[in-house]
Amino acid sequence: YPKGFLSSQISEKRKMSLVKAAVSKTGLSPCGIQRTLRSGLIAMKMGMTATWDQHGVRHPLTILQIAQNQVVQIKTPQRDGYSALQIGAFDCTPKNVSKPLLFHFNSAGVPPKRVLKEFPVTPDAVLPIGSQLDVRHFVPGQYIDITGISIGKGFQGAMKRWGFSGGPATHGASLSHRSLGSTGHRKTPSRTWKNKKMHGHMGCDQVTVMNMLIYYIDPVNQLICVKGSVPGHDNNYVFLRDAVRLKAYEHNKKLGLPSPTCAPPSSPKDMELTACPPTQFKNPFTLD
Repeated sequence: YPKGFLSSQISEKRKMSLVKAAVSKTGLSPCGIQRTLRSGLIAMKMGMTATWDQHGVRHPLTILQIAQNQVVQIKTPQRDGYSALQIGAFDCTPKNVSKPLLFHFNSAGVPPKRVLKEFPVTPDAVLPIGSQLDVRHFVPGQYIDITGISIGKGFQGAMKRWGFSGGPATHGASLSHRSLGSTGHRKTPSRTWKNKKMHGHMGCDQVTVMNMLIYYIDPVNQLICVKGSVPGHDNNYVFLRDAVRLKAYEHNKKLGLPSPTCAPPSSPKDMELTACPPTQFKNPFTLD
């Protein structure tokens, strides 16, 4: 390689990582166009089910419940240095809330909440304190990112934890079929490097699943069905937001998402169960 080639490649990767971080935090796309970052929602994972589309293809679905999502606090660039909304969800009794939090909820004029989560938003998507958000904040057929705490697996070996292939099954492998192998060097550097992939505790990590498709929305029961699996146990809290990746963002933009959120229901039609458009699924049994 020519002199300085590797360092230039590393700097380019560093720049791209900073750009991706800026997109997720501020909504700025790499070309400098300002996106509209809407608020997210707090949901509870209820379980999984399945459905079949018009082509007879089975799709696994995860059911998420939205309950009492309200704006509790507004973060402004003048006071806090950035723009965000603090969302609270799932009402609870005052005795189950600490006194500082109870004072925080009383100041905002909202009932005590079990969960609080802050979502970065752009100034054009700021909502007043006390605003209600429901499942119609999202649209069937759009893509969202879901963040949750993964299921704990306890203490696991290197093969399960990191996907190592293990040792040979025969020919001299005495009681070391699933061992991770060598972990260090000899004289140089005479130690094991930090962050070496080894056995240890697995799970209980914050995981974000990108580009999850919304299949059903049930405004009456405040349920959202997304295609695929969501991290965490049943009855765990997860956080939903619009997808930030460019292709998913462009797809969502064509759907005309309500900004900053949907209007209150004005007719019975607004409370009907809506499904993902059938044109979004191709027939896998054809040769096209």
